[in-house]
Amino acid sequence: MSSIATPPDRGSRLPSLTGLRFLAALSVFLFHSSLASSPLPPFGPVTPFADKRVAADYAFVLGHGGPMGVSFFFVLSGFVLTWSSRPGEPARAFLRRRIVKIYPNHVVTWAVCLLLFAWASGGPLAWFTNLLLLQGYFPQPTISLSGNPPSWSLCSEMLFYLCFPLLIGPLRRIPVRRLWFWATAMVVGTVVVQLINQFLIPGTARAPEYPIPDMQMWFGYSFPVNRLFEFVLGAVLALLVRAGRWPRIGLVPAGLLLLAGYTAALYMPVSYGFIVSTIVPIGVLIATVADRDARGRRTVFGGRVMVWLGEVSYAFYLCQGVTLFYVRRLFGDSLFPTAVGVLVLIGLCALTLLAGWLLHSRVEEPMMRRWSRPRRPALVSPEPVTMALDGTANEKLA
Repeated sequence: MSSIATPPDRGSRLPSLTGLRFLAALSVFLFHSSLASSPLPPFGPVTPFADKRVAADYAFVLGHGGPMGVSFFFVLSGFVLTWSSRPGEPARAFLRRRIVKIYPNHVVTWAVCLLLFAWASGGPLAWFTNLLLLQGYFPQPTISLSGNPPSWSLCSEMLFYLCFPLLIGPLRRIPVRRLWFWATAMVVGTVVVQLINQFLIPGTARAPEYPIPDMQMWFGYSFPVNRLFEFVLGAVLALLVRAGRWPRIGLVPAGLLLLAGYTAALYMPVSYGFIVSTIVPIGVLIATVADRDARGRRTVFGGRVMVWLGEVSYAFYLCQGVTLFYVRRLFGDSLFPTAVGVLVLIGLCALTLLAGWLLHSRVEEPMMRRWSRPRRPALVSPEPVTMALDGTANEKLA
């Protein structure tokens, strides 16, 4: 780690962050593929492995892959929206671009899941709140995980988008010397949420996969308001990188720090392992990769294949609800020898990627081209915008 140098160009493209998005989405996919029971009735196994030891080890190793991937998305969303924010852009224009980006894919996968899962659970209220991305404000799992289960995180994203026009002005006015204080405050905020969750939130019923009451699972993990700390942390990190105050950290040390945080999460109480142990490593990795990209020092994550995967990753993320929780159900409760189980996982992953590509190319991109352009010619060229949780890479389609 060396001294701080000249600030990077704020308009720089950040392709490596796009590539990293796919790895985060893949970690969520692998986490879901390790579940001993589906979140949807009849709650059959998602894991394909018949060998109980293999299934248990697979579930243990990937037991926090989903939470880590989602936390990565939330920090990343704050980072890239701040990095790419357009001074003077009306809130209406910003929100239009964001909604056009995430909502069409959500509606399509919601409709598909309605056809496939309507028999499962929830009822009209659950499906309607899922359609409007309000499900995260309800503590009942039958609502918060209704419709297309992975879409619960979009409820938090929508809150971030609504808050961002109100936050960006005060964030920009933070003196550079105070940015580290606010970054630390956001990390402390995530810890305080989990302390409140552990000691003040009641509940005795256990969630299917974790030894934690349903109410605590909701308050500490799914409740959108409590995830704002991660989003704002990402925003502050973007300001640090833009100001040239991010220390030079190698990719290997940043990656090892994330590995250490994830390993610690496996042995921590669930509520702390989900977010607290990985939030700092996630922030370090995102800021380090962005700083390298902005200075023209490309990484392996910024290659053509990785960037393409990253651009498709939002659709990939949404489609896993269909492939893992419906297509897997077509096998019934069947479990397979380890080698066959690996092939089943590869096949499901490939199917999810294919479905994600179709959704991205046939729905997401056309909608962005049609609706996210400014309605009037800009007097000055807008600055390039990098991608957010929803997969925009420099908003070349916005």
